[in-house]
Formats: sequence, C-alpha cells, structure tokens
Amino acid sequence: MDLSKLNREELTLLGAGACTMATLHFSSQLASQHLYYWKTPKEQRAILIIILAAPVFAVNSFVSVLDINGSKPFFMLLNSIKECYEALVIATFLSLLYTYLNISVGQNIVPDEIKGREMHHSFPMTLFQPRIAHLNHQTLKLLNYWIWQFVVTRPTCSFLMMGLKLLGMYPTWVSWIFTIILSISIYVAMYSLVVFYHTFAKELEPHKPLAKFLCVNGIVFFCFGQGVFIDILAKVGVIKSHHFWLDVEHVEEAIRNVLICVEMLLFSVFQQYAFHVEPYSGAVQSMLQKGKKNEVMQH
Repeated sequence: MDLSKLNREELTLLGAGACTMATLHFSSQLASQHLYYWKTPKEQRAILIIILAAPVFAVNSFVSVLDINGSKPFFMLLNSIKECYEALVIATFLSLLYTYLNISVGQNIVPDEIKGREMHHSFPMTLFQPRIAHLNHQTLKLLNYWIWQFVVTRPTCSFLMMGLKLLGMYPTWVSWIFTIILSISIYVAMYSLVVFYHTFAKELEPHKPLAKFLCVNGIVFFCFGQGVFIDILAKVGVIKSHHFWLDVEHVEEAIRNVLICVEMLLFSVFQQYAFHVEPYSGAVQSMLQKGKKNEVMQH
C-alpha cells in the first residue's frame, strides 16, 4: 500500500484502525493469560472486566469514525453502551480493591488493624466533611457511596440524554446541565478513589495500586474530561468544519473518537504492567523464565 497516495481522511481512518487492532491484540493477549492461569476467580474476573474496557472503547470509537455520517440512534446506542461499561469498570475496580483488602462494607466487616486510621480530606470536600476523619465502617461506607453514585449517575444520564435526543428535546442548555451533573459526579468518584488509595496504600502495595489506579482513572475519567474539553473548543469556535458534508458536531466527534483509538492502545500496553498475570501464574511462570535465562547463558 502506497501511503503517499492516501488523503488525510484515509490516513486517519487507517491509523485509527491500526490502533484499534493493536489494542485488541494486547488486551486479548493479557486476557488469555489470565484465563490460562485461572487461579483466583474473584480477583481475575474483575481484572478481565477492567482489561476489556480498552478494546470496548476502541472498537466503539473506531466504528463511529468508520461511518461518521451513519444513523444517529445507532451511535447514541453505541455511546450508551460505552458509558454503561464505564460505570461497570468503576464498580468492578472498587470490588477488586475490597477483595485485596478483605473488606466487606455490606457485612460491616472492617479489619481491626485498620480501624481508626486517619483519612485526610481536602477542599472542597472539607465544606461537608472534617479535614481529618477516622476510618470506621461509617466513613468507609461514605467513601463507597461517593464512588457508587457515579455508577448509578453515569448510565442514568446516558439513557436520559439518548431519550431526549430521540424525542428532539435536547437543546444546548440541557446538554450543559448533563455535563455539569456528570462532571460533579466524576469529580466526587475520582476524589473518593484517591482518598481510598492514600488510606490503604500500605495494604495495597503488593498489588501495584498506583498503576491500577492510573489505568482505571485514565480510561474512565480522563476520556470524559477530554471529551468536555473538545466540546468547549467546538463551542467557542476553535474547532471548525471545513467540509460541506460535515458539521462542527461531526468534526468534534471524529476528533474525540480518533484520540480515544490512540489512547486505548497506550492503555492496553500499560495494562500489561498494571494487571500482569505473574501473581497468578505462580511457580510455572518463574520456572519458564528461569529456563529461558539458563538457555541464554548456555548460548
């Protein structure tokens, strides 16, 4: 294929497709490794759901780029599926953290060794909470509620937006109301996960917590923030349409989706480290690695 003969649109489509295929490769490779070393079902089931977020988002965005003038209801449905998956990823990630910590909020099980631990809040949450709170079942449940509100708010807003668009009742001011609601919801959930991370950093240390937090927060929260930023650029006239068959809204969607295709490739590579299969492969993986080292030394 002579790339020099392709126009800008064809090159963009080719690049987005290549990134999507690479994302599918890396994510399926990591998922198959976890399935092969299926040692801890509760943890690895959660990890599989999180791993699949990158290909789900990438395929969703690539389909939108592939047929940018396609049926609006179809693409609204695709977008709703992606947004519901975001909520599932956050709920699953929280469940995974509880599994690592052996905590059960529903059964009032909080290990004695972590009770009374200090939790530090910052502005603007200090308007509603003391700057320093002590960990107990109630404070832990509050963190849980702050995270779960996003799990409920995200799909609810998604379906409401889809319904209003189909009914032709979606003016700009309604769009911005939903954006503000979701922005507040996402901020509270992200803040709660950060507080959770700092509170349990010591216990989570063996599980590469920072890498996992960055991966999940990047896929869910960064993509939303990026979308809002692109939307603002379009509204103030920075993003313009130079095509007679595409309006600004379509150009904005195309930019957002192409960026997601590229970013999901980066996240699928980062997941190889954040959710590596080594903790579950046990002695088999160590023996294989040792055998490879011995072969290299002999040669």
